[in-house]
Amino acid sequence: MGWRLKFLAKGNSHPPCGATASCEKLCLSHALESNLHHQIIRYIEHGEGNFADLLVKAHRRQRELCPPYHEYCKGFPAPSVWREIPPLPLGAFRWSRIATFPEPEAVRTFRTSGTTGEGYGQHHFATLEVYQAAALAGWRHSGIPGHRVIGLVPPPTEAPHSSLSTMAGWLVQPEDFFWNQWERLTEFLASAKEPVVLFGTALGFLDFFEFLGDRTWTLPAGSAAMETGGYKGTRRNLPKEELYAFFQKHLGLAADDVWNEYGMTELSSQFYTRGLGTPHRGGSWVRGLVIDPSTGREVAVGETGVLVIFDLANIDSSCVLQTQDLAVRHEEGFLLVGRDPAALPRGCSRAADDLLSR
Repeated sequence: MGWRLKFLAKGNSHPPCGATASCEKLCLSHALESNLHHQIIRYIEHGEGNFADLLVKAHRRQRELCPPYHEYCKGFPAPSVWREIPPLPLGAFRWSRIATFPEPEAVRTFRTSGTTGEGYGQHHFATLEVYQAAALAGWRHSGIPGHRVIGLVPPPTEAPHSSLSTMAGWLVQPEDFFWNQWERLTEFLASAKEPVVLFGTALGFLDFFEFLGDRTWTLPAGSAAMETGGYKGTRRNLPKEELYAFFQKHLGLAADDVWNEYGMTELSSQFYTRGLGTPHRGGSWVRGLVIDPSTGREVAVGETGVLVIFDLANIDSSCVLQTQDLAVRHEEGFLLVGRDPAALPRGCSRAADDLLSR
């Protein structure tokens, strides 16, 4: 956050020579923002604080500091509880700069996939600390075994604008990335003596399985896989049941050995599910509500609606987003139905498919 926080961190009581009173006010504002970042990290990592209070604080900050969101919120009454915070449509990340800080202060910008006709969205970050805390805590919360993680996604050096690759960089050692190196991966897995966790997009796994052809083997007991799904609207489409059958056929992994991650570039947190037919759930800092778009209210358990996500880790942009996905409300989370037919295809796997198509 530039000189402001560095200056305040040194214990100075006045801004640099020549600064005005308004600049001093800006210094204080940035210091408070940093404090909110740290409060959210403590809540993610240790459960300190209250979700509702932090979310309302984050919303007020975003409403004040993000001009497009400020204008958008003018069409809604001031929320009295966190569930009433106006959700920002995902398309806003393609239309406007959704950020609470000046552009020069961005440390990373992640991009959604897209074509010339549909454009792509951008998610700007003033710090990666909150995203990293949410990504690592969410991975642990998923319940997937804590074995060595093998990456079937591009490493961060090859995809610096991919939020998925950045997350993988925190989970996977540099030598354990095997993106599009299927022969090398085959040799590694065939000789593996210890259990591993394979991490990749549904498209990446499908491409690897097609490369294997008729070759099959069984990974060491305790091995698992994490797939990120999401190839609808691309050149390939495979039902989840059929994809998981390939895990069984080629790697000896049963459906309950395979986890699914639900996330997107516009978010900083993920939801996870294990096997087939089970609901997606997230950590205490991220909630998914299934909303009736005609009323804006949460549907009853068992009913279908549009998925709206409340993500505390999205502190630098918008914590409340209306997705383009349909879901069924479940007592323990939500069951994904699929994309809204009117929605544009996008997502981490879309970007991976673009790379594979080159």
